[in-house]
Amino acid sequence: MLLEVQSLSVRYGRVHAVRGVSLAVAEGEVVAVLGANGAGKSSLLKGILGLVPAQEGTITLGGRDLTGRATRERIAAGLALVPEGRRIVMSLSVEENLLMGAYGRRDTAAVRAEIARLYERFPNLAARRHLSASVLSGGEQQMLAIARGVLARPRLMLLDEPSLGLSPLLVQELFRLLAELNRDGLALLLVEQNTRQALRASARAYVMELGTIVTQDRPQALLSDERLVAAYLGGGHR
Repeated sequence: MLLEVQSLSVRYGRVHAVRGVSLAVAEGEVVAVLGANGAGKSSLLKGILGLVPAQEGTITLGGRDLTGRATRERIAAGLALVPEGRRIVMSLSVEENLLMGAYGRRDTAAVRAEIARLYERFPNLAARRHLSASVLSGGEQQMLAIARGVLARPRLMLLDEPSLGLSPLLVQELFRLLAELNRDGLALLLVEQNTRQALRASARAYVMELGTIVTQDRPQALLSDERLVAAYLGGGHR
């Protein structure tokens, strides 16, 4: 198993955002985490990456214990996060934003070659490589955020609401890109409110409510449970 999270708990003061969550992602697997706003999905990703301290629980990646490790060490071990809202640095150029993804790398020639390949995959970014990231559309910003994450050479990419604010056409393009990255061998842990798209893209899914996992299963099994769909998966019909 690539990622194993056991009994993870995250608190913000008195708020218990994640309560004893356990999940796993295999090598090359796409796994979705679904649930309503406030379910604890984003806090779960932040806890896995170490952006917020875990009160309890363990996190291992490829058999390496990352519990208590700094975020930079978790990134070096093979984790990358595409955060909600993209978090592009608008004052920097497109290429400077990409280089931020490779900040911890020292193989300069390989980084340049990978950026060139990313420009082939994202011609809109290539055309604007020297312009401020502020000129990009929402969809282009999301592609930039994903490309920036790819340059960290992760084994597992964590994605927090990647389709948020995108048009239906761009959502389709986004999920095609994620499928391409997965075919290249990248494992994905996907937090997404567009439940139908997320389930179509995933091999397995976990459903969260109030900081806990309430169920997990294959997408088809989740969608065949009418009570589950009504309680947790409604509204993902886009």
